Amino acid sequence: MSATRVATGRMFAALHERNFRLYFIGQLISQSGTWMQSVAQGWLVLQITNSSFDLGIVVALQFLPMLLLGSFGGLYADRNEKRRILYATQISAGLLALALGLLVSTHHATIEAVYVLALLLGVVNLFDNPARQAFVQEMVGRELIPNAVSLNSVLMNGGRLIGPALAAGLITGVGIATCFYVNAGSYVAVLVALFLMRASELRPINTVHRAKGQLRLGLRYAYGTPVIRDVIAVVAVVGTFAYNFTVTLPELTRTTFHQSSAAAYGILVAAMGLGAVVGGLYVAWRSRPTVHFLAVIGTSFGVAATVVALSPTLIVAQVAAIPMGACSIMFIATANATLQMNSAEAMRGRVMSLYAIAFLGTTPIGAPLVGAIVSATNPRVGIAVGSLLTMATCGWLWVTFRRRLGDVVAA
Repeated sequence: MSATRVATGRMFAALHERNFRLYFIGQLISQSGTWMQSVAQGWLVLQITNSSFDLGIVVALQFLPMLLLGSFGGLYADRNEKRRILYATQISAGLLALALGLLVSTHHATIEAVYVLALLLGVVNLFDNPARQAFVQEMVGRELIPNAVSLNSVLMNGGRLIGPALAAGLITGVGIATCFYVNAGSYVAVLVALFLMRASELRPINTVHRAKGQLRLGLRYAYGTPVIRDVIAVVAVVGTFAYNFTVTLPELTRTTFHQSSAAAYGILVAAMGLGAVVGGLYVAWRSRPTVHFLAVIGTSFGVAATVVALSPTLIVAQVAAIPMGACSIMFIATANATLQMNSAEAMRGRVMSLYAIAFLGTTPIGAPLVGAIVSATNPRVGIAVGSLLTMATCGWLWVTFRRRLGDVVAA
Protein backbone atom coordinates (compact mmCIF):
# COMPACT_ATOMS: atom_id res chain seq x y z
CA MET A 1 0.00 0.00 0.00
CA SER A 2 1.39 3.40 -0.97
CA ALA A 3 2.31 6.01 1.61
CA THR A 4 -0.33 8.30 0.12
CA ARG A 5 -3.10 5.75 0.65
CA VAL A 6 -1.94 5.11 4.20
CA ALA A 7 -1.92 8.85 4.98
CA THR A 8 -5.33 9.33 3.38
CA GLY A 9 -6.80 6.41 5.32
CA ARG A 10 -5.41 7.85 8.54
CA MET A 11 -6.72 11.34 7.73
CA PHE A 12 -10.29 10.13 7.09
CA ALA A 13 -10.36 7.22 9.56
CA ALA A 14 -13.59 8.30 11.28
CA LEU A 15 -15.44 8.31 7.95
CA HIS A 16 -15.11 4.52 7.85
CA GLU A 17 -17.98 4.56 10.37
CA ARG A 18 -21.31 4.64 8.51
CA ASN A 19 -23.12 6.71 11.14
CA PHE A 20 -20.38 9.33 11.15
CA ARG A 21 -20.43 9.48 7.32
CA LEU A 22 -24.16 10.27 7.44
CA TYR A 23 -23.59 12.87 10.13
CA PHE A 24 -20.70 14.41 8.19
CA ILE A 25 -22.75 14.85 5.00
CA GLY A 26 -25.75 16.27 6.84
CA GLN A 27 -23.64 18.71 8.83
CA LEU A 28 -21.73 19.88 5.74
CA ILE A 29 -25.02 20.94 4.15
CA SER A 30 -26.30 22.47 7.38
CA GLN A 31 -23.08 24.35 8.17
CA SER A 32 -23.08 25.84 4.67
CA GLY A 33 -26.54 27.20 5.44
CA THR A 34 -25.42 28.43 8.86
CA TRP A 35 -22.52 30.41 7.42
CA MET A 36 -24.79 31.73 4.70
CA GLN A 37 -27.10 33.06 7.40
CA SER A 38 -24.18 34.48 9.38
CA VAL A 39 -23.04 36.57 6.41
CA ALA A 40 -26.60 37.64 5.58
CA GLN A 41 -27.43 38.51 9.19
CA GLY A 42 -24.29 40.65 9.57
CA TRP A 43 -25.08 42.49 6.36
CA LEU A 44 -28.74 42.91 7.41
CA VAL A 45 -27.77 44.48 10.75
CA LEU A 46 -25.39 46.92 9.07
CA GLN A 47 -28.13 47.85 6.58
CA ILE A 48 -30.64 48.49 9.38
CA THR A 49 -28.41 50.36 11.85
CA ASN A 50 -25.07 51.08 10.15
CA SER A 51 -23.44 50.29 13.52
CA SER A 52 -20.70 47.80 14.36
CA PHE A 53 -21.77 48.05 18.00
CA ASP A 54 -25.27 46.80 17.13
CA LEU A 55 -23.67 43.99 15.15
CA GLY A 56 -21.70 43.08 18.26
CA ILE A 57 -24.90 43.08 20.35
CA VAL A 58 -26.61 40.67 17.93
CA VAL A 59 -23.64 38.30 18.05
CA ALA A 60 -23.52 38.63 21.85
CA LEU A 61 -27.20 37.79 22.29
CA GLN A 62 -26.73 34.67 20.22
CA PHE A 63 -24.27 33.36 22.79
CA LEU A 64 -25.63 34.92 26.01
CA PRO A 65 -27.56 31.78 27.07
CA MET A 66 -24.34 29.78 26.74
CA LEU A 67 -22.55 32.21 29.06
CA LEU A 68 -25.27 32.24 31.70
CA LEU A 69 -26.58 28.67 31.57
CA GLY A 70 -23.95 26.67 29.67
CA SER A 71 -23.35 24.23 32.51
CA PHE A 72 -27.05 23.34 32.61
CA GLY A 73 -26.91 22.48 28.90
CA GLY A 74 -23.96 20.19 29.56
CA LEU A 75 -25.66 18.52 32.50
CA TYR A 76 -28.80 18.00 30.39
CA ALA A 77 -26.63 16.29 27.76
CA ASP A 78 -25.08 14.02 30.41
CA ARG A 79 -28.54 13.04 31.64
CA ASN A 80 -30.28 12.41 28.29
CA GLU A 81 -29.93 10.62 24.97
CA LYS A 82 -27.80 12.77 22.67
CA ARG A 83 -29.53 11.93 19.39
CA ARG A 84 -32.95 12.84 20.77
CA ILE A 85 -31.62 16.24 21.88
CA LEU A 86 -30.20 16.85 18.40
CA TYR A 87 -33.56 16.14 16.75
CA ALA A 88 -35.17 18.88 18.86
CA THR A 89 -32.40 21.45 18.41
CA GLN A 90 -32.17 21.05 14.62
CA ILE A 91 -35.92 21.50 14.17
CA SER A 92 -35.93 24.56 16.43
CA ALA A 93 -32.99 26.21 14.66
CA GLY A 94 -34.61 25.63 11.27
CA LEU A 95 -37.84 27.30 12.40
CA LEU A 96 -35.95 30.34 13.69
CA ALA A 97 -34.15 30.75 10.35
CA LEU A 98 -37.50 30.51 8.56
CA ALA A 99 -38.96 33.19 10.85
CA LEU A 100 -36.10 35.59 10.08
CA GLY A 101 -36.56 35.03 6.35
CA LEU A 102 -40.28 35.79 6.60
CA LEU A 103 -39.60 39.00 8.55
CA VAL A 104 -37.19 40.21 5.86
CA SER A 105 -39.54 39.25 3.02
CA THR A 106 -42.47 41.09 4.60
CA HIS A 107 -40.33 44.16 5.45
CA HIS A 108 -40.82 43.68 9.21
CA ALA A 109 -37.17 43.03 10.02
CA THR A 110 -36.23 45.47 12.78
CA ILE A 111 -33.13 45.40 14.90
CA GLU A 112 -35.31 44.41 17.89
CA ALA A 113 -36.65 41.39 15.97
CA VAL A 114 -33.12 40.34 15.04
CA TYR A 115 -32.16 40.67 18.72
CA VAL A 116 -35.00 38.33 19.81
CA LEU A 117 -34.30 35.68 17.18
CA ALA A 118 -30.57 35.76 17.95
CA LEU A 119 -31.32 35.20 21.64
CA LEU A 120 -33.68 32.29 20.88
CA LEU A 121 -31.06 30.67 18.66
CA GLY A 122 -28.67 31.00 21.59
CA VAL A 123 -31.11 29.00 23.75
CA VAL A 124 -31.16 26.27 21.10
CA ASN A 125 -27.35 26.17 20.95
CA LEU A 126 -27.21 25.93 24.75
CA PHE A 127 -28.48 22.35 24.43
CA ASP A 128 -27.21 21.54 20.94
CA ASN A 129 -23.52 22.21 21.46
CA PRO A 130 -22.67 19.86 24.36
CA ALA A 131 -24.94 17.13 22.99
CA ARG A 132 -23.28 17.36 19.57
CA GLN A 133 -19.79 17.27 21.08
CA ALA A 134 -20.55 14.25 23.27
CA PHE A 135 -22.35 12.45 20.41
CA VAL A 136 -19.05 12.19 18.51
CA GLN A 137 -17.81 9.36 20.75
CA GLU A 138 -21.10 7.51 20.33
CA MET A 139 -20.56 7.47 16.56
CA VAL A 140 -16.85 6.62 16.35
CA GLY A 141 -15.60 5.38 19.74
CA ARG A 142 -12.99 6.92 22.03
CA GLU A 143 -9.88 6.17 19.95
CA LEU A 144 -11.14 8.07 16.91
CA ILE A 145 -12.30 11.15 18.83
CA PRO A 146 -9.34 13.36 17.75
CA ASN A 147 -9.79 12.39 14.10
CA ALA A 148 -13.57 12.87 14.20
CA VAL A 149 -13.29 16.24 15.97
CA SER A 150 -10.83 17.44 13.34
CA LEU A 151 -13.04 16.25 10.49
CA ASN A 152 -15.95 18.03 12.19
CA SER A 153 -13.86 21.18 12.05
CA VAL A 154 -13.24 20.55 8.35
CA LEU A 155 -16.94 20.24 7.60
CA MET A 156 -17.78 23.33 9.64
CA ASN A 157 -15.26 25.30 7.68
CA GLY A 158 -16.15 23.64 4.43
CA GLY A 159 -19.48 25.29 5.19
CA ARG A 160 -17.63 28.55 5.81
CA LEU A 161 -16.04 28.16 2.38
CA ILE A 162 -19.31 27.35 0.58
CA GLY A 163 -21.82 29.40 2.58
CA PRO A 164 -20.36 32.92 2.26
CA ALA A 165 -19.79 32.48 -1.47
CA LEU A 166 -23.42 31.41 -1.94
CA ALA A 167 -24.61 34.19 0.36
CA ALA A 168 -22.75 36.84 -1.61
CA GLY A 169 -24.37 35.64 -4.84
CA LEU A 170 -27.86 35.35 -3.35
CA ILE A 171 -27.74 38.73 -1.61
CA THR A 172 -26.61 40.41 -4.80
CA GLY A 173 -28.92 38.54 -7.17
CA VAL A 174 -32.05 37.64 -5.17
CA GLY A 175 -31.99 39.29 -1.75
CA ILE A 176 -31.03 38.67 1.86
CA ALA A 177 -34.21 36.77 2.76
CA THR A 178 -33.29 33.87 0.45
CA CYS A 179 -30.22 33.12 2.58
CA PHE A 180 -32.42 32.56 5.63
CA TYR A 181 -34.81 30.32 3.70
CA VAL A 182 -31.97 28.20 2.35
CA ASN A 183 -30.51 27.86 5.85
CA ALA A 184 -33.89 26.76 7.20
CA GLY A 185 -34.05 24.03 4.55
CA SER A 186 -30.48 22.89 5.25
CA TYR A 187 -31.43 21.56 8.69
CA VAL A 188 -33.51 18.86 6.96
CA ALA A 189 -30.23 17.22 5.88
CA VAL A 190 -29.16 16.73 9.51
CA LEU A 191 -32.57 15.36 10.49
CA VAL A 192 -32.43 12.84 7.64
CA ALA A 193 -28.89 11.82 8.65
CA LEU A 194 -29.95 11.28 12.27
CA PHE A 195 -32.95 9.23 11.14
CA LEU A 196 -30.84 6.97 8.86
CA MET A 197 -28.26 6.13 11.54
CA ARG A 198 -28.15 2.53 12.77
CA ALA A 199 -28.76 2.48 16.49
CA SER A 200 -27.01 -0.90 16.73
CA GLU A 201 -23.75 0.70 15.54
CA LEU A 202 -23.80 3.54 18.09
CA ARG A 203 -21.73 3.29 21.26
CA PRO A 204 -24.03 4.99 23.81
CA ILE A 205 -22.43 6.86 26.67
CA ASN A 206 -24.10 5.96 29.94
CA THR A 207 -26.41 8.75 31.07
CA VAL A 208 -26.03 10.27 34.53
CA HIS A 209 -28.89 9.82 36.97
CA ARG A 210 -30.35 13.00 38.41
CA ALA A 211 -28.84 13.96 41.77
CA LYS A 212 -28.05 17.07 43.79
CA GLY A 213 -24.75 18.88 43.36
CA GLN A 214 -23.93 17.58 39.87
CA LEU A 215 -23.14 21.05 38.53
CA ARG A 216 -20.73 21.76 41.38
CA LEU A 217 -19.19 18.33 40.94
CA GLY A 218 -18.52 19.08 37.26
CA LEU A 219 -16.91 22.42 38.10
CA ARG A 220 -14.71 20.87 40.80
CA TYR A 221 -13.67 18.11 38.40
CA ALA A 222 -12.68 20.58 35.67
CA TYR A 223 -10.81 22.86 38.07
CA GLY A 224 -9.04 19.95 39.74
CA THR A 225 -7.75 18.53 36.44
CA PRO A 226 -4.83 20.79 35.38
CA VAL A 227 -5.00 20.02 31.65
CA ILE A 228 -8.72 20.75 31.48
CA ARG A 229 -8.43 23.86 33.65
CA ASP A 230 -5.55 25.40 31.69
CA VAL A 231 -6.96 24.66 28.23
CA ILE A 232 -10.36 26.10 29.13
CA ALA A 233 -8.69 29.24 30.54
CA VAL A 234 -6.74 29.83 27.32
CA VAL A 235 -9.77 29.13 25.13
CA ALA A 236 -11.76 31.67 27.18
CA VAL A 237 -9.27 34.47 26.47
CA VAL A 238 -8.92 33.60 22.78
CA GLY A 239 -12.69 33.16 22.38
CA THR A 240 -13.40 36.51 24.04
CA PHE A 241 -10.99 38.68 22.07
CA ALA A 242 -9.83 36.90 18.91
CA TYR A 243 -12.78 34.93 17.53
CA ASN A 244 -15.13 37.84 16.89
CA PHE A 245 -14.77 37.60 13.12
CA THR A 246 -18.46 38.36 12.55
CA VAL A 247 -17.82 41.77 14.15
CA THR A 248 -14.37 42.65 12.81
CA LEU A 249 -14.33 41.27 9.25
CA PRO A 250 -17.47 43.05 7.94
CA GLU A 251 -16.14 46.34 9.27
CA LEU A 252 -12.63 45.66 7.93
CA THR A 253 -14.17 45.17 4.49
CA ARG A 254 -16.58 48.08 4.64
CA THR A 255 -14.69 50.73 6.64
CA THR A 256 -10.99 50.03 6.16
CA PHE A 257 -11.05 48.90 2.54
CA HIS A 258 -14.16 50.88 1.49
CA GLN A 259 -15.96 47.92 -0.13
CA SER A 260 -19.74 48.21 0.02
CA SER A 261 -20.60 44.91 -1.70
CA ALA A 262 -21.36 41.69 0.14
CA ALA A 263 -19.18 39.85 -2.40
CA ALA A 264 -15.94 41.38 -1.05
CA TYR A 265 -16.81 40.32 2.50
CA GLY A 266 -17.89 36.87 1.31
CA ILE A 267 -14.54 36.30 -0.41
CA LEU A 268 -12.67 37.31 2.76
CA VAL A 269 -14.67 34.86 4.87
CA ALA A 270 -14.38 32.14 2.21
CA ALA A 271 -10.58 32.59 2.13
CA MET A 272 -10.50 32.03 5.87
CA GLY A 273 -12.72 28.98 5.38
CA LEU A 274 -10.34 27.57 2.77
CA GLY A 275 -7.46 27.83 5.20
CA ALA A 276 -9.59 26.25 7.92
CA VAL A 277 -10.31 23.22 5.73
CA VAL A 278 -6.58 22.72 5.10
CA GLY A 279 -5.78 23.17 8.80
CA GLY A 280 -8.53 20.78 9.84
CA LEU A 281 -7.29 18.08 7.46
CA TYR A 282 -3.77 18.43 8.85
CA VAL A 283 -5.00 18.01 12.42
CA ALA A 284 -7.13 15.02 11.33
CA TRP A 285 -4.02 13.41 9.83
CA ARG A 286 -1.92 14.23 12.88
CA SER A 287 -4.54 12.98 15.40
CA ARG A 288 -2.26 13.64 18.38
CA PRO A 289 -3.68 16.49 20.46
CA THR A 290 -1.17 17.83 22.99
CA VAL A 291 -0.98 20.93 25.14
CA HIS A 292 2.39 21.80 23.60
CA PHE A 293 0.98 21.73 20.06
CA LEU A 294 -2.02 23.77 21.21
CA ALA A 295 0.28 26.51 22.57
CA VAL A 296 2.40 26.60 19.41
CA ILE A 297 -0.50 26.70 16.97
CA GLY A 298 -2.32 29.29 19.10
CA THR A 299 0.70 31.57 18.90
CA SER A 300 0.79 31.03 15.13
CA PHE A 301 -2.86 32.02 14.94
CA GLY A 302 -2.06 35.27 16.74
CA VAL A 303 0.75 36.03 14.29
CA ALA A 304 -1.47 35.33 11.27
CA ALA A 305 -4.26 37.54 12.64
CA THR A 306 -1.75 40.35 13.12
CA VAL A 307 -0.81 40.09 9.43
CA VAL A 308 -4.50 40.43 8.49
CA ALA A 309 -4.83 43.47 10.75
CA LEU A 310 -1.84 45.16 9.11
CA SER A 311 -2.72 44.26 5.51
CA PRO A 312 -2.40 47.31 3.21
CA THR A 313 -5.09 46.14 0.74
CA LEU A 314 -8.14 43.90 0.71
CA ILE A 315 -6.41 41.39 -1.59
CA VAL A 316 -3.52 41.04 0.86
CA ALA A 317 -6.01 40.58 3.71
CA GLN A 318 -7.86 37.89 1.76
CA VAL A 319 -4.62 36.01 1.11
CA ALA A 320 -3.51 36.41 4.75
CA ALA A 321 -6.90 35.12 5.89
CA ILE A 322 -5.98 31.66 4.54
CA PRO A 323 -3.22 30.90 7.11
CA MET A 324 -5.29 32.67 9.79
CA GLY A 325 -8.17 30.31 9.06
CA ALA A 326 -5.85 27.29 9.10
CA CYS A 327 -4.31 28.19 12.45
CA SER A 328 -7.64 29.17 14.01
CA ILE A 329 -9.27 25.82 13.30
CA MET A 330 -6.15 23.84 14.24
CA PHE A 331 -6.19 25.64 17.59
CA ILE A 332 -9.84 25.05 18.37
CA ALA A 333 -9.91 21.44 17.08
CA THR A 334 -6.84 20.59 19.18
CA ALA A 335 -8.38 22.21 22.27
CA ASN A 336 -11.63 20.30 21.73
CA ALA A 337 -9.92 16.93 21.27
CA THR A 338 -7.57 17.53 24.21
CA LEU A 339 -10.51 18.13 26.53
CA GLN A 340 -12.46 15.12 25.28
CA MET A 341 -9.48 12.78 25.57
CA ASN A 342 -8.68 13.97 29.11
CA SER A 343 -12.22 13.92 30.58
CA ALA A 344 -14.18 11.04 32.06
CA GLU A 345 -17.22 9.87 30.09
CA ALA A 346 -19.59 10.71 32.95
CA MET A 347 -18.26 14.27 32.93
CA ARG A 348 -18.02 14.70 29.15
CA GLY A 349 -21.14 16.82 28.68
CA ARG A 350 -20.26 19.14 31.55
CA VAL A 351 -16.63 19.51 30.48
CA MET A 352 -17.66 20.26 26.89
CA SER A 353 -20.25 22.75 28.12
CA LEU A 354 -17.46 24.59 29.97
CA TYR A 355 -15.48 24.51 26.73
CA ALA A 356 -18.52 25.93 24.93
CA ILE A 357 -18.83 28.66 27.57
CA ALA A 358 -15.15 29.52 27.13
CA PHE A 359 -15.23 29.50 23.34
CA LEU A 360 -18.78 30.62 22.52
CA GLY A 361 -20.27 31.82 25.78
CA THR A 362 -17.67 34.54 26.16
CA THR A 363 -18.99 36.15 22.95
CA PRO A 364 -21.59 38.28 24.84
CA ILE A 365 -18.62 39.91 26.56
CA GLY A 366 -16.17 39.89 23.69
CA ALA A 367 -18.42 40.89 20.77
CA PRO A 368 -19.70 44.19 22.25
CA LEU A 369 -16.25 44.92 23.68
CA VAL A 370 -14.50 44.34 20.36
CA GLY A 371 -17.33 46.17 18.59
CA ALA A 372 -16.78 49.15 20.90
CA ILE A 373 -13.02 49.05 20.26
CA VAL A 374 -13.65 49.01 16.51
CA SER A 375 -16.13 51.89 16.79
CA ALA A 376 -13.74 53.96 18.92
CA THR A 377 -10.65 53.23 16.79
CA ASN A 378 -10.80 51.09 13.65
CA PRO A 379 -11.13 47.41 12.66
CA ARG A 380 -7.35 46.94 12.49
CA VAL A 381 -7.04 47.73 16.20
CA GLY A 382 -9.92 45.40 17.07
CA ILE A 383 -8.20 42.47 15.33
CA ALA A 384 -4.75 43.37 16.69
CA VAL A 385 -5.95 43.43 20.32
CA GLY A 386 -7.24 39.87 19.96
CA SER A 387 -4.10 38.64 18.23
CA LEU A 388 -1.74 40.08 20.85
CA LEU A 389 -3.74 38.61 23.75
CA THR A 390 -3.80 35.26 21.96
CA MET A 391 -0.01 35.20 21.64
CA ALA A 392 0.45 36.24 25.28
CA THR A 393 -1.96 33.62 26.63
CA CYS A 394 -0.58 30.79 24.51
CA GLY A 395 2.93 31.76 25.63
CA TRP A 396 1.74 31.38 29.23
CA LEU A 397 0.28 27.95 28.40
CA TRP A 398 3.58 26.81 26.86
CA VAL A 399 5.58 27.94 29.90
CA THR A 400 3.09 26.31 32.30
CA PHE A 401 3.14 23.06 30.33
CA ARG A 402 6.95 22.92 30.25
CA ARG A 403 7.19 23.68 33.98
CA ARG A 404 4.67 20.96 34.84
CA LEU A 405 6.47 18.49 32.57
CA GLY A 406 9.76 19.34 34.30
CA ASP A 407 8.18 18.75 37.73
CA VAL A 408 6.98 15.30 36.60
CA VAL A 409 10.43 14.37 35.29
CA ALA A 410 12.08 15.61 38.50
CA ALA A 411 9.70 13.57 40.61
